Amino acid sequence: MTMKVLVIGGGQNPEHEVSLASAAAVAAALRLGGHAVTTVTIDRDGVWRADGIPTGVSPASSLQQALPLLAASDVVFPAVHGAQGEDGALAALCALAGVPVVGSALGAGAIGMDKWATKLVAQAVGLRTARGRLVAAEDIGDVEFEGAVVVKPVTAGSSHGVSLVTEEGDLLTALRGAARFDRRILVEEVVHAREIDVAVLREKGGVRWAAPPLEIHAPGLFDTATKYDGTARFTVPAQLDAAATTALKRAAIAMFDALGCDGVARMDFFLTDEGPVLNEVNTMPGLTAASQVPRMFAAAGVDYVDLVGRLVRAAV
Repeated sequence: MTMKVLVIGGGQNPEHEVSLASAAAVAAALRLGGHAVTTVTIDRDGVWRADGIPTGVSPASSLQQALPLLAASDVVFPAVHGAQGEDGALAALCALAGVPVVGSALGAGAIGMDKWATKLVAQAVGLRTARGRLVAAEDIGDVEFEGAVVVKPVTAGSSHGVSLVTEEGDLLTALRGAARFDRRILVEEVVHAREIDVAVLREKGGVRWAAPPLEIHAPGLFDTATKYDGTARFTVPAQLDAAATTALKRAAIAMFDALGCDGVARMDFFLTDEGPVLNEVNTMPGLTAASQVPRMFAAAGVDYVDLVGRLVRAAV
């Protein structure tokens, strides 16, 4: 069934370039799948760019001129990672316009983007998370710690602003770095364990299932540089026994359900001797063919074109 799909890329956050790559890959795959695809890019300054929208307009004016593109679409695919995209902002816009959207709605996107709120939801459904505390940017001069900690902005993605701190003298610098991205900062204990990702997909009809887990092999902290400089390696399926695989998949689906996710989401875990520890949730994860989520579904026999096609069908 051919559908008219509007793919949105870019965005007003540090993940702009990654979102452009995801959007381009998604658009190409949907065209290969026989869909009629229109694309629009949100510039770093918030201006929407597409054929027919003149240059030099304001963000509000460009959005007004982009609205007919939404109205003419059967479904919108917002491949925008991070704030004002993955956090539910674009899902809310589509909901107000009455247009089906790929992925999670406003509530799941907003909570999933908030690492502190995600921890609270995880704990409420019986999933373990790293011990941590929430710090306001105004209070970073009063923070003390014992042992190594990870400092991260509460709502940034792609590990922007994330630092591993092993010396107390480095803490203030790490907190200031995180505060560049969010006025709320999370300081967590370091969990020494294997890093395992699990992707969950909700199909048309509501059935949701988890793909084979993927293991991350990184020389140190899996930070922004490591994610994109080619030094990290991925093993998929991860070499796990049946019990660990089952525990990870159950935890991922439990979190997917607790947040009310739709489409696809990636749950990132640490696998300890006592079981999974949830690290964070991505409700619009990277979606190039080489990204972690498509790799996991490819291991389950779902190729990239099929995956994006399933996401569109589920949305409508």
